[in-house]
Amino acid sequence: MRLLTFRYQNDVMAGVLEGENVLPLPWPDVKSLIESGLDAAAEAAAAAQALPLADVSLLAPILKPGKIVAIGLNYLDHCLEQGKTPPERPTIFTKFSTAVNHPGGDIRWDPSMTQMVDYEAELAVVIGKRAYRVGEEDAYEYVAGYTCLNDVTARDLQRGDKQWVRGKSLDTFAPMGPLLVTADELPDPHGLAIRCWVNGELRQESNTDQLIHTVPKLIAFCSRTFTLEPGDIITTGTPGGVGVYSDPPVFLKPGDEITVEIESIGRLQNRVGPYLP
Repeated sequence: MRLLTFRYQNDVMAGVLEGENVLPLPWPDVKSLIESGLDAAAEAAAAAQALPLADVSLLAPILKPGKIVAIGLNYLDHCLEQGKTPPERPTIFTKFSTAVNHPGGDIRWDPSMTQMVDYEAELAVVIGKRAYRVGEEDAYEYVAGYTCLNDVTARDLQRGDKQWVRGKSLDTFAPMGPLLVTADELPDPHGLAIRCWVNGELRQESNTDQLIHTVPKLIAFCSRTFTLEPGDIITTGTPGGVGVYSDPPVFLKPGDEITVEIESIGRLQNRVGPYLP
């Protein structure tokens, strides 16, 4: 299934995308649906009255994740472009859930805080059930599905703080979507083309088969340390081609259009809005 969280008139709800129509579901968002169990979605969709996709506003599939667990340095080309040895174990940081942004939402920041804002196209894994000390061989049983995420980053804050959380967690710095593709439709998330364009210029182009640490390894590694809960997100790292390591470096500015595309999932498009006062 291809699941959406969307707004129709004054209501926010979950839905199933079928072609150019949305089948509304009796849950307030996709996270609530995941918590209830995805098996109920097909039956509810069969009884739904379709809405034209053009009449709804798409929201982030997971509006309020309990955790966004982010993985750094997880593509070889991204390690090489910054002269770093690929890590032997996953490099974990977090993005606060208040950074979540919607498809089409404006990315904004205060220019007195940062002047070095960058894009990062990433495959995001959405956890489907409580996971603690899960083995790699069982990890896929705990996946609800996959979506696109733009790990927007204030590089000057990231470097100046000597750790990554603040520079990754400004409000609007986690655009996500446009939908969640359930795990049964993507039994193996490795082998998907991943790209990012800025103002129509291709900046990142790779494939998820280049992940250094695979999705099962990330789930096993994370869950050995802390519990993963339904609706939690593991965003799996970005390939090479980010702005900070371009020659010369290039950073986002108001008016820029960013498109993240992952094969079999879709396109996440956002614009840089006006600076915050």
